[in-house]
Amino acid sequence: MRALIALNKDEATVSFIDSQSGETAAKVEVDTNPHEVAVTEDGTTSYVTNSGGNTVSVIDNQQFAEVKRISHPDFLFPHGIGLSADESELFIAATRSDRILVIDTQDLQVTEVIATHQRATHMIYMDPDKNNIYVPNIGSDNITVMDAKTRKIITHIPVGSGPEGAAVHPDGRYLYVACQHDDELHVLDLADDYARKAKIRLGSCPIRLVFSPDGEYAFVPNRESGDLSIIAAGAMAEIKRIRTGVWPGGTVFNNEGSRAYVANNKTNDISVIDVESLQEVNRFAAGIHPDGMAFTRIPLKE
Repeated sequence: MRALIALNKDEATVSFIDSQSGETAAKVEVDTNPHEVAVTEDGTTSYVTNSGGNTVSVIDNQQFAEVKRISHPDFLFPHGIGLSADESELFIAATRSDRILVIDTQDLQVTEVIATHQRATHMIYMDPDKNNIYVPNIGSDNITVMDAKTRKIITHIPVGSGPEGAAVHPDGRYLYVACQHDDELHVLDLADDYARKAKIRLGSCPIRLVFSPDGEYAFVPNRESGDLSIIAAGAMAEIKRIRTGVWPGGTVFNNEGSRAYVANNKTNDISVIDVESLQEVNRFAAGIHPDGMAFTRIPLKE
């Protein structure tokens, strides 16, 4: 059994769900409005941004317990989150202070605060080697690129209106960006000065984007139209849309890439997508308003 982690925004909890049976093994109380989660490679620790509480929770995944709650004056709606390559640092995007904050994962203290000078700095995404960080600024219609080691902001890439969901393809060549205000997906070539190679029409209000582990597909949940866009990465084209629950959001693949899970914010459940058939095959119950999700590498306790 592997644990699917789901953040329940309107009940301030984190659910640990058996990814096979859909049964909830445990819930952990956190601060108000948990949004996004990052999990260590060994699966033992989760870090959760509590956007409404302006804090970050540290969770012991084996004991199902919050062990630390971090606060900082610049945590104004902390949202996006990501771990450095060696997991010694945690990067946080604070939407209402337009800052990127760095947390030392040993002493759990904020060590750096970097201003983007953009509007609505919202998410944290990294390339496969975790050398560069890509930060969508919803209010500035661009992506901030920052060197993860030097903290130097390299550039701001103009994209469409309201960028939020993004990911770098597993081969490291292309950055995909979903823009929630104009319903478009932009494919940018990282080896060609961020040149746009494709623009793809999506459903209404795309807010996340994840690649299958093999890089064959990008899955994009469209919040307002209640469906999931399936993008063939090789063709750089949408090939299918799958109906989900109401307000699909957080999306994650299992380690093998055989299943994907989509959190349906307003039906309080999780769609299970079979990747081979590209069909929804099950629904799991979640807490109230599930959104951010992750898949752990350790089994749930029996």
